[in-house]
This record gives sequence, structure tokens and C-alpha cells, in this order.
Amino acid sequence: MNGPFSKAGMLAGLAAALALPASAGTTTYQIDPRHSSAGFGVTHLMISTVRGEFHGVTGTVVVDDSDISRSSVNVTIDATTVDTREPDRDKHLKSEAFFDVARYPTITFQSTKVERSADGNLKVTGDLTIRGVTKAAILTATLPKAPIKDPWGLERTAVSASTKINRQDFGVAWNQKLDSGGVVVGDDVNVTLDVEMIIPPQSK
Repeated sequence: MNGPFSKAGMLAGLAAALALPASAGTTTYQIDPRHSSAGFGVTHLMISTVRGEFHGVTGTVVVDDSDISRSSVNVTIDATTVDTREPDRDKHLKSEAFFDVARYPTITFQSTKVERSADGNLKVTGDLTIRGVTKAAILTATLPKAPIKDPWGLERTAVSASTKINRQDFGVAWNQKLDSGGVVVGDDVNVTLDVEMIIPPQSK
């Protein structure tokens, strides 16, 4: 396989419900998978960056308007949707060498702590699970944008988030040494999430 790039832990996320139940003073957002994605980038052959994304991003975000630290995030990513615009590489990434999607079809992130950072954005700490291995990860995230109403009357907002992980921490270990030194696939994976969210009518 010529250079599948690791896996991108990619994290980020995928489907699910939040750690905190919605209550007075909170707003519950549902991630819209049709307008959301989890992207990743990893070094290839020690000289370039190969990028890809997961299309199946779902989940729930609960924002506490009075105390941001009481907010929560739960994301599920469909690992079978990995897309690097190269079918052979995608097949390799789905195999046991990387994500092993037959056994581990999803990647999940569930927050354990949300806090505001000095620059006014958010620092979201949580449990990231890839290939059945769970490790702590920290997302740097924007605050939700002011909601707008779409042409169908639904309120929508959006956030972006990023993190860096080491794929070896999650057992995504395939690699191949180069004759000139170095390896085919880097270990560090840069992950980005671009998420559009809907406020379900019943939650208003």
C-alpha cells in the first residue's frame, strides 16, 4: 500500500448524547451530519501532509448559558466513512492495519470538562476512543456562533475544534521504514472538526 496515512484519529467524533442532561438555562444542539465533518492530516514519507476526512459525524452538544463549565459534548464519528480521495488507501485505512472498522466502526469523544481559555475560546477535555482504546484528549474549540434561522425555520449554529493526537496511543500502529531513513506514515495526527448544529424545535 503506498502510503496510507495513518488514521487520523480522527477523531473526533460522532454521535451521541451529552454527559449533562439538559435543564433550565441550557441549550441542546444536535449535530447535523450533512453539514459536519472531521478532518485529519498526517505526514507522508517525511516530506508532505496527506489529508482526509470522515463524513459521518453525529452527536449532541449541551451549552449552559450561565456557566460554560457545566456544558458537555458527545460526538460519534462513523469510521467507515473515511475518505482520502484514493480508494486503495481508504481500503487500507479501514483494514486491521489502521482503524479495523469491521470491529470498531465508530470513533467517539465524550467531554469530561469544559472551560473557557484565556483567548475567549473553549478548552474541552474528554475521553477519545479509537479502535476500542480510550485516552484523554483536549480540543481547542470556538464558542457557538450566534444562532440563525434557516429557510425551513430551524435555528442553527456552528463550532470548529482542533486537537493533535499520536496514533500509536490508540493502537493504530502500521508503518513501513524507508531505505533513506524515517517512515512512510507519521505518528502525529492533526484533527479538525467543523460542526453545524440544530436546535431541535422541542428543546426551545
